Amino acid sequence: MPPINSVWVIDDDRSIRWVLEKAFEKAGMAVRCFPSADGVMDALVHEQPDVVVSDIRMPGMDGLSLLERIIAVYPDLPVIIMTAHSDLDSAVAAFHGGAFEYLPKPFDVDEAVEQVSRACRKSRSGSVQVEELQSSPEIIGEAAAMQEVFRAIGRLARSNITVLINGESGTGKELVAHALHRHSPRAKQPFIALNMAAIPRDLMESELFGHERGAFTGAQGRRVGRFEQADGGTLFLDEIGDMPAELQTRLLRVLADGEFYRVGGHEPVTVDVRIIAATHQNLEQLVKLGSFREDLFHRLNVIRIHIPSLRERREDIGLLMRHFLSLAAEELGVESKTLLPETLATLEQLDWPGNVRQLENTARWLTVMASNQEVHVKDLPSELLESEKPQTQDDDWRASLRSWARQRLQQGQVALLDEATPEFETIMIETALEQTGGRKQDAAKLLGWGRNTLTRKIKELGLEAGDA
Repeated sequence: MPPINSVWVIDDDRSIRWVLEKAFEKAGMAVRCFPSADGVMDALVHEQPDVVVSDIRMPGMDGLSLLERIIAVYPDLPVIIMTAHSDLDSAVAAFHGGAFEYLPKPFDVDEAVEQVSRACRKSRSGSVQVEELQSSPEIIGEAAAMQEVFRAIGRLARSNITVLINGESGTGKELVAHALHRHSPRAKQPFIALNMAAIPRDLMESELFGHERGAFTGAQGRRVGRFEQADGGTLFLDEIGDMPAELQTRLLRVLADGEFYRVGGHEPVTVDVRIIAATHQNLEQLVKLGSFREDLFHRLNVIRIHIPSLRERREDIGLLMRHFLSLAAEELGVESKTLLPETLATLEQLDWPGNVRQLENTARWLTVMASNQEVHVKDLPSELLESEKPQTQDDDWRASLRSWARQRLQQGQVALLDEATPEFETIMIETALEQTGGRKQDAAKLLGWGRNTLTRKIKELGLEAGDA
């Protein structure tokens, strides 16, 4: 028989310990739980598990400090860091500190089991010292979709690999590019950003590659382009989907050879530049349409990071607004405004087509224009409220279901579908039977089932129904 894997769980939340203990035991693992980091190092002297799963924020020693101590003494022991207070710094710090993986709460139990299983199979070598991190620009988010972004930045922290960032306008793609640069080996070298959609087409080549004196009318002297400015560092090409076809060819050559010619130049220029590209467009679709080179797409699409829209992370709106209101108040030298609960609820229902950028602008507007210290719904910009679409019943039931699921997961509940599916089927069956006056044949047709399937479901769920 294969040896039983052992895992230690360290978390001050009893419910989290219970959920993980049951999940790991169900997966055939031996589990030992600790309510804090105290005593863990002493216990390791006598026994070592295959993997340690630790919370970050706990009374006494925190998870990152524990990680540092474990890695220093037991460099081959995989440590998975988890936290409900996730942000970019903790993700990057966890990976810089040598963590095997980063698990944000609320977590998927199956994912936690899979991570621990992988960690048990992983043979680590060499210790990694915790590095001092520079303060990060504000990439704020506790939503699950943002944790994936933080995770990706953490994983890429020591890499020079090419990255493609995609997401709608205003989601913060350049902030992510800055973070990737700042936590990379090129952090002390230049970060140069260029928005391809903001440059006139006839100037784009000169902007990227520079030009020699006399290369064209008005070229009074040699100009160093963005590639040379970024030598040794990172070049961020925003809205790469707007790059003209002829420049795509030149960019492909630079990525392949690491050298280029200035406009009007005859001597090759060699550079060492990491490319981070971003777009709000569907590059795969542009490739199919023939407006974007497929070979360039594959060169850029080595690692892709998707930045979620604000409507995909509505639970972060309150967090972001408090931050932006505080920043705006600091800029203007006034006291920060406070959102009333009903005002925040209204903001959370909006679509925010301009995403985080639009939210930030709204915070500035409220700081200047709202007459009260507490922001009421009537204080919101009229154009913001006018653009709000009334929520349909379709939207409403999905939002309610999402809220229910999130609440249950935060409470540590597992196997949600065991509760939700029978309830869902019961409601659908009862509603269909009400519509047909109890006629099973017609109700089955409305549900997209056969009569036998409906009869079986009624019996399984213990429902009473008319017979017709």
